[in-house]
Amino acid sequence: MRIATWNVNSVNQRVDSLVAWLTARAPDVVCLQEIKCQEAGFPREPLEALGYNIAILGQKTFNGVAILSKFPLEDIATGLPGDDEDVQSRFISATVSAGSGTVKVVCLYLPNGNPTNTEKYPYKLKWMDRLIRYTHEHLKAEEPLVLAGDYNIIPTAADVHNPELWLTDALFLPRTRAKFRELANLGMTDALRAISDDDGLYTFWDYQAGAWQKNNGIRIDHLMLSPQAADRLSAAGIDKHVRGWEKPSDHVPVWIDLDF
Repeated sequence: MRIATWNVNSVNQRVDSLVAWLTARAPDVVCLQEIKCQEAGFPREPLEALGYNIAILGQKTFNGVAILSKFPLEDIATGLPGDDEDVQSRFISATVSAGSGTVKVVCLYLPNGNPTNTEKYPYKLKWMDRLIRYTHEHLKAEEPLVLAGDYNIIPTAADVHNPELWLTDALFLPRTRAKFRELANLGMTDALRAISDDDGLYTFWDYQAGAWQKNNGIRIDHLMLSPQAADRLSAAGIDKHVRGWEKPSDHVPVWIDLDF
């Protein structure tokens, strides 16, 4: 089962690129972030024509997440538990069954957290605390679990081209990285790092200051795997070339293969 994540930064602006990438990479399950539309405005037809079932949690203009799957989507749930007043569309989950295997897939879009001297950074940390609690509870099931999405977290200095530029950014602050380690310490595996320790593995290049041309990138899009999912991991990769396409998202797809 090939599972991928991609912050498309407006699905309606990238639909042609999305279709082209889906056709070439042929993922079985895809988690999309920042779709930036409500459900009625989501471009279902070209994606359903490729054989995908679709689950959406949309939001006008901002945020929004979706799961595409060539297998039936079951037990669909929206909204990260723990804060009934949080109305931002950042979390959707579903169970996917294929052959002899079943996996719970969570598509998430963590808050950015900048500027750090506003309420946005405490919201980011609280969101992470809720995700950690959610993960802790679901690990008790001892089943394959994949948390895929744009985490807005640079885990280590190896995941950023120039760490000095990010020292005061919410994505790289010590408290932010500590939350990511806390998630990992529950028993979750960073899929890409389980496959490769190479430097220069980035998933995001800003539109400004020639970041793409200079390869001034960061790795903030992750697939975190429960032990039962990590045991099935056979491959992982970043489709960096997509950033060079016409009218690209500032993120690129990340994918894994799980053997079922």
